[in-house]
Amino acid sequence: MPEGHTVHRSANEFNRLFAGRQLNLISPQGRFSTGAALVSGQPLEDAKAVGKQLFLHFASDLTVRIHLGIYGKWQMRELEPDSTPASSLPVVGEVRARFFNQTAMADLRGPTVCEVLSPAEVDLVLKRLGPDPINPDSRGVESERFISKVLASKSTIGQLLMNQNVVSGIGNVYRAELLFRAGLDPYLPGNNLTHEQVAALWHDAVKLLKVGVKTGFMITRDELFTKRPTKAERNFVYKREGLPCRVCGHEISIAIMATRKLYWCRFCQR
Repeated sequence: MPEGHTVHRSANEFNRLFAGRQLNLISPQGRFSTGAALVSGQPLEDAKAVGKQLFLHFASDLTVRIHLGIYGKWQMRELEPDSTPASSLPVVGEVRARFFNQTAMADLRGPTVCEVLSPAEVDLVLKRLGPDPINPDSRGVESERFISKVLASKSTIGQLLMNQNVVSGIGNVYRAELLFRAGLDPYLPGNNLTHEQVAALWHDAVKLLKVGVKTGFMITRDELFTKRPTKAERNFVYKREGLPCRVCGHEISIAIMATRKLYWCRFCQR
């Protein structure tokens, strides 16, 4: 499942290709035909990501909400001048929605959610979501919202970081890496942590997710931020079970926490 940095990259690309211009929609698969007809032909005001969800705001005050889930994917590309109109280009696979104008197109396949919402419905979705570390937080309201949710919970910090109602955009990779970098046992209850520890988690999430947006990769080792590391080099503990810890040399552990694989170092994260 794409983590938050990937969805923010999609939002940035949508804004680059379509914002401020008329945007047409069709549903080759047929499952989004009714929704597509509600907004097709309107200008796209902007695209915004909140965690793992993408919101496409149209001039009519209607919004298309997209959650890729596990299998969803985007294919975006610019079109050559005088090329075949996007509406006539071949459809490959089960395309839920095709967004296009004269200069670009974006095909959406396999999302968990693709729906048109009113402003009130968008507000209801946003109220359910936890704060997103990548979105602006100049007054510290969002960071404090995250901190208060964690400190008030008896759930483990490993579960809380994966709960999109607590914090948006963190998935299994960032969960494992944030806890390792903080030296925190993933089984510690949230209400056993200090305000300073939770604040540090938030600020590190801001840092790592922004690196992900910039590079397109989940790189969590500071010394590799400006390089192009291989997939095996990018992280401290994720998918490294049985291998020596990069810091202490002890074996990386794996367990199942709330149906998801958990990776951590029992010695660095006591």
